[in-house]
Amino acid sequence: MKTIPNPAAIAWRKSSYSNGGDANCVEVSDGFPGAVPVRDSKNPAGGVLLFPVAAWSGFIRHVKTDWLS
Repeated sequence: MKTIPNPAAIAWRKSSYSNGGDANCVEVSDGFPGAVPVRDSKNPAGGVLLFPVAAWSGFIRHVKTDWLS
């Protein structure tokens, strides 16, 4: 059985690209072996998506590559 993290107990951080604003941001958390919890900063009580670390790392790598292009 997998344990799903309690969103209220997670320490969330926003993207460094958010400039501290509240609009159009995702928040992520660290410290979950094998998974990266992600949520919408505008709806913190909403659902949490759990991505495998490899999938999240690939996504971030792709975003950074496109951002710098």
